[in-house]
Amino acid sequence: MFYKTKLKDHIRVPPDMFGLGREEAIIKCIKKKYGGYISPELGIVIDTYQVDEIREGVIIQGDGASYYSTTFELLTFKPEMHEIILGKIKDIAEFGAFITIGPIEGMVHISQTMDDFVSFSKEKTLTGKETKRIIKVNDLCRAKLIAVSFKDPSAPKLGLTMRQPTLGKLEWLEEEEPKKGKAKQHRGKNG
Repeated sequence: MFYKTKLKDHIRVPPDMFGLGREEAIIKCIKKKYGGYISPELGIVIDTYQVDEIREGVIIQGDGASYYSTTFELLTFKPEMHEIILGKIKDIAEFGAFITIGPIEGMVHISQTMDDFVSFSKEKTLTGKETKRIIKVNDLCRAKLIAVSFKDPSAPKLGLTMRQPTLGKLEWLEEEEPKKGKAKQHRGKNG
């Protein structure tokens, strides 16, 4: 899920940025400090959303930089259990598929790709034995987060499933819609 997260921090502005406007320099320093930052509390920082307050700057002896107590908002992505996400298949391996989700990627184990026996081909596709459904690189898919781990903060691990109704490759879901509509019409006439 994407969030706007408010923080307060002392932002260091080095002397080589004194020629910029105060807010411009502070925004650049916030982006440098927090850009790509990952933590279990914040999730993954995408960008600086806005600066709310900048207090008077202080120069610390021996450093030469200015420090500003600043309140600002960051745009963050924090994956949450059972969240439904939309992503693109980035790669396929013998054990499953990797899906790009916003700024990171998750993995769908081969057993969680569809309700069918699934096989891997050298052409990097996953194919259902009975349904003949195929998943390949660049397919858009809807999946559900079933595992989130920040054990290694620099590389969070996300486990996904596509084996539930309304999940899977978007083309499959579009194929299912007309079938559901016909079933409802049929029930309406008979019951």
